[in-house]
Amino acid sequence: MAGAECGHHRLQEVMNMDVKPKPSRPHWCERCVQPCLAELLGTALFVCLGCLSVLEAVEGTGRLQPALAHGLALGVTVAVLGDISGGHFNPAVSLAVWLVGGLNMTMLIPYWVSQLCGGMIGAGLAKAVTPGEHFGNASGGAFGGVAADEQVPAVLLGEIIMTTFLLLVVCMGAVNGKTKTPLAPFCVGFTVTANILAGGGVSGACMNPARAFGPALVANYWDYHWVYWVGPMVAALLVGVLVRLLMGDQTTRLLLK
Repeated sequence: MAGAECGHHRLQEVMNMDVKPKPSRPHWCERCVQPCLAELLGTALFVCLGCLSVLEAVEGTGRLQPALAHGLALGVTVAVLGDISGGHFNPAVSLAVWLVGGLNMTMLIPYWVSQLCGGMIGAGLAKAVTPGEHFGNASGGAFGGVAADEQVPAVLLGEIIMTTFLLLVVCMGAVNGKTKTPLAPFCVGFTVTANILAGGGVSGACMNPARAFGPALVANYWDYHWVYWVGPMVAALLVGVLVRLLMGDQTTRLLLK
């Protein structure tokens, strides 16, 4: 009799376990709207501070002021907003993260739109708080690393190399399960700082089409603008292939969302 009761209790426990409600799926606002808002806000703040570091650069600081401003601003915004959207703030980052399985395909275009709109807002805010002569002298913080056709190959290659470094840090430090680290936001910020210090004189070290697009639109400065799209996007494709085929763990290499 006691054995029968014990078996009944065990059966009841198993049934209770089976009928436990599954965790509810996050609301569509948390899945779709909040990530796009985070990308918009983060990109706007990053671009605004980045432009201001160029427009209001203190004489004698060289590339140090823009390097620190861009790196610190990006690291902080990624740390604060990363749990909502992943903290991309860069169309090239979104492309690379999607290629390695860290972003749903349906969110790629909304992320790009949010980032480009954030770039425009950030550049507009920088213009609003900057004296007109400073804004004009620096072309609104837009990238002008190319002055002649002969410079295009070097600038394009520089953008590809520096963006590849940045995207490799993002994908391996924040997406790849075997190597990701809670220090990823600061690694990303340090990478941007290092790239600007090392390659700012080569191409301006943009590494971000949204950072190039916002100031170019606000200042109406489009000279060789395409370089700052092609370079980062080519780097995203390279990193996506590299992580998928060679560097990623088994999940990252095989799982395509």
